[in-house]
Amino acid sequence: MTLTKIVEERAVRAPFKGDHVGSFLRPERLKQARLQKAKGEISEQELRQVEDEEIVKLVEKQKAVGLEAVTDGDFRRSWWHFDFLEGLKGVEGFQTDKGLQFEGVETKARGIKVTGKVECKDHYMIEHFKFLKKVAGDTVAKFTIPSPNMLFFRAGIEDGVYESDEALIEDLVVAYQEVIQALYDEGCRYLQIDDTSWATFFSEEGRASIEAKGKDSEKMAKLCAKAVNESIAKRPDDLLLTMHICRGNFKSTFMTSGSYEKISETIFGELNVDGLFLEFDDERSGGFEPLRHVNRSDLSIVLGLITSKSGELEDAERVKARIAEASDYVPLKQLCLSPQCGFASTEEGNLLTEEEQWEKVQHVLEISREVWQ
Repeated sequence: MTLTKIVEERAVRAPFKGDHVGSFLRPERLKQARLQKAKGEISEQELRQVEDEEIVKLVEKQKAVGLEAVTDGDFRRSWWHFDFLEGLKGVEGFQTDKGLQFEGVETKARGIKVTGKVECKDHYMIEHFKFLKKVAGDTVAKFTIPSPNMLFFRAGIEDGVYESDEALIEDLVVAYQEVIQALYDEGCRYLQIDDTSWATFFSEEGRASIEAKGKDSEKMAKLCAKAVNESIAKRPDDLLLTMHICRGNFKSTFMTSGSYEKISETIFGELNVDGLFLEFDDERSGGFEPLRHVNRSDLSIVLGLITSKSGELEDAERVKARIAEASDYVPLKQLCLSPQCGFASTEEGNLLTEEEQWEKVQHVLEISREVWQ
């Protein structure tokens, strides 16, 4: 199959015109089981059984509402990023003095640190994908992992482990190449990497926070692009790989604000991904003007115009009008629609009900059918 043919099939296959970021609200039964496991009241095997059963129900629900790609909802994870990163050799989790600060709320205390050479040795989440692929059947099984950049922005590095960011990137790239290949070998054909690091570059305040750590923000942006591009450089041609760029999502709050403008040439012109899931649900995200830097006809832009942070449904005609506005910069055929983020980036979840969550998903699908029928 020629590369041109692969690109044409990707455009038909995924990201889908009505898509989703991946995480879903944890059912109460699952939350209780995780608490019981933490207290030693049930075994790891018993927790796994509950997870399996709830993931089966979730997959069937996703199919029933009409989604063309299904995920496991992050039902086996506490965090969207830490759980995966701790699965790399040389990365350890630990109890911090305080949690991550969001707008008016703080997460539970947790952190990660690099304690040795970063490697990928039989990452445990491969088994998570294998289960998802099995229960998905003929439906596309979409898997999500954090961007390699999250190790830079969330991990401390113990003295003497790495002499430079560049040295860490070399090992991190190899680790990601190995886990991506392992997922592919198990049948993954739709992989999404989630990344909040780019939002740090959206504002002067964010860039100042990088400079305060003794790093050059422009150099760091280039390193972030390099980390992503080299990590995915060896992916097979028929593995579709997208990136979700987020400003933070915890209990319906956010961490950062700002337009894509300051980093738009890098995001839209230099990242070698097949699609970008972007937040455009409120004024914190700015306008569509940065999309003028999209310079590829094979890059899908998934507009996150439906918020996952509240249960109120957006006016459908307004959403359609905004899609039309975005098409002034990117052809309509390259655009898609989704919620701006997942519904539960951490196990706590956003402040809406499961019923409202599914109404949001159906809203996305109904609008997408009307726009791209």
